[in-house]
Amino acid sequence: MFVENVIAAFAAVFALKNFVLLSIGVLAGIVAGAIPGFTITMAVVLVLPFTFGLSPVEGLSTMLGVFVGGFSGGLISAQLMGIPGTPSAVATTFDGFPMVRRGKPGLALGLGVWSSFFGGLLSAAVLITTAPALARVGLEYGPWDYFMLIVFALTITASLAGENMVKGLIAGVVGLLAAAIGEEEINGVARLTFGIESLGQGFAYLPVLIGLFAFSQLLSDVQDHEAARRPMLDKAAAAVRIEHWAAIREIFARWPNLLRSSAIGVFVGILPAAGGSISNILAYDQAKKASRRPEEFGTGIADGIIAPESANNATAGGALTIMMALGIPGDAVTAVMLGALLIHNVVPSPSFIRDQPVLAYSIFVAFFFAHFVMIAMQAVGLRLFLLCTRLSMYVLAAVILFYCAIGIFALNNVTFDIWTMFWFGLIGYVMRVLGFPLVPMILGVVLGNIAEINLNRAVSISVDPTLFLVRPWSLFFLILAAFSAAFPWFQAARGRARWTLGFIPALSISTALPLFMMGGWVRPLVGAVLVGFGLSLLWRRAREGWRLEAPPEHRPTLSEG
Repeated sequence: MFVENVIAAFAAVFALKNFVLLSIGVLAGIVAGAIPGFTITMAVVLVLPFTFGLSPVEGLSTMLGVFVGGFSGGLISAQLMGIPGTPSAVATTFDGFPMVRRGKPGLALGLGVWSSFFGGLLSAAVLITTAPALARVGLEYGPWDYFMLIVFALTITASLAGENMVKGLIAGVVGLLAAAIGEEEINGVARLTFGIESLGQGFAYLPVLIGLFAFSQLLSDVQDHEAARRPMLDKAAAAVRIEHWAAIREIFARWPNLLRSSAIGVFVGILPAAGGSISNILAYDQAKKASRRPEEFGTGIADGIIAPESANNATAGGALTIMMALGIPGDAVTAVMLGALLIHNVVPSPSFIRDQPVLAYSIFVAFFFAHFVMIAMQAVGLRLFLLCTRLSMYVLAAVILFYCAIGIFALNNVTFDIWTMFWFGLIGYVMRVLGFPLVPMILGVVLGNIAEINLNRAVSISVDPTLFLVRPWSLFFLILAAFSAAFPWFQAARGRARWTLGFIPALSISTALPLFMMGGWVRPLVGAVLVGFGLSLLWRRAREGWRLEAPPEHRPTLSEG
């Protein structure tokens, strides 16, 4: 059965129509990622309405192409202009732009493109090998466990906001509030409609998404009248040819950096709401700390490009892994794909791979193959980027907004959805101006409904609240949520307060408890290893007299790069 499903998946992905759509998606992602301010999420959202008439395999292949191409496309403007095309390319500017200024644009682009390629392939291997195993574990979940998983996802969103933790929490609560408007799915009770009939249907997912990400970004781009009339580049950039073989040799000579950065990308991708904007900076930071010549970072060295670019494409595989295995979006882009699956009446869940094997393996194959298409499309994307940068910002904004309105109206053929996009666009613009992150809000919209349904199911089965504590997976995610919520304080006080020395040991020992409660021998063995690790840390720090560690190194900024 497995072989038959894989053969059917290959046949679906390599069908001529699907291949053309995948290639168009990759090219569109590269172009969108290369234009500063046009995020990968915006590109995937704009493509989503055009996939309604396609099969699930064709629609998801197109969006996967945009996903992969967007992560790679962000490096073009980051290296040639010093402006990251997407948030996932911020750290690429630290060494990519200086290398271009040193007269090596072809090598810089080659390092970025091939690092993205290898990082994506490594994450695809993780996706293919671990997603089925995670799905089998996910079959053990009940509504109590799934609800706590959502709670953990929301706390990670807040904790990864760093200094903006309070704003991240507020944004998440606003998203949950938006998800609560309309009729409740279990009992059909209308909530927060204030007598307005249109609100009874609630807010459609796509108008909210486009309003928060696309419309708000367009408002930010054209708020300066003079800047809106100017093209992105005053002069056409010189013709650049990617140095493929030289870049591959450099990457293979630095394979530990590639593997480490890809692993960081996969791990961050699995964390809900993290994404490439975090993984590329973390990978750059770890590459600098592991380097024998850290002082050279920021001057245009190969390691400074390999680390962020391999990490951000590997993030895509990690995000897809958690979406495929548990039905939880790893970032905003996979949240859009989650919505696309729902539109096609496919409900991602822990049983998704078992119930829809051909579609699941088609996603694996399409994601893997998209990286090969990305290599071929990069040269074309570079030329198109140079053409797009000659257009004025207000022209691009008007065209994009027009297509947004068409796609939204075509969803349900109601004008209320266009007003939804408008109002949420204004809300998103105000949030940007005030420094509120948008990802927690959109994840609140996506996860709020899932959390409510599972909480209703749990309470309907039993009103005993102790089930959230005695079920192993529910307790596991509850412990992770508690430590995740405390993580910002640990990060801020690390190296200055003695209690931080016990944070990691306490996390290791605490998470071992629910593992001991699970059946079999593998997970209890993992729990024993965690307990041993935590106790060894406590013993070592007691021997050292609970001496505080030095604070972490200063992380480079764009101005320093």
